Amino acid sequence: MSKVKTPEEKYIQRDRMRFIKNSACSNLCYLGLLFDVFYFVLVYRQDVGTYYYTIQIGASIIYNLVFMLAVFLASEAVKNYKKNYSIVLLVAGVMQIVRMFVIPVQAHNAETLVAGEEVMVMTNGTFTKAIVYLAVSAAALLFSAVLNYIRCSALEAHVKSLENSKA
Repeated sequence: MSKVKTPEEKYIQRDRMRFIKNSACSNLCYLGLLFDVFYFVLVYRQDVGTYYYTIQIGASIIYNLVFMLAVFLASEAVKNYKKNYSIVLLVAGVMQIVRMFVIPVQAHNAETLVAGEEVMVMTNGTFTKAIVYLAVSAAALLFSAVLNYIRCSALEAHVKSLENSKA
């Protein structure tokens, strides 16, 4: 049974936001990072001939490092209710979705020659894990972006109401 909050309880909850960190959004960023690392390790530990020794994979590794730095920076910013970093997290989440259709799909559909035999570059199980890892990472980042935006808007409105009441 859920209790409906009184206006006083809502006021106190919003006022507390001025003094406590936005840890839920930050933790969602860390979750997004964690699943990105799972994806990174899963894909780049593959040893399937020379398939992964390309410029595209090198660019992907560099992108992944920049992605992790940007999301970590955003996680620290959203802790302090920085509304603009919701956009960074939104873009990062969308890019995770886009990444599903690049390396995993290409590797899943490719075959390469290893020891004289044609083998799949990425098996069905590995492909499924890669997609799940990217999807969870994207979901965590998108949810963090939306939640941060909502909380920052509520905090801004609360602070504005405090300033108006003082005037």
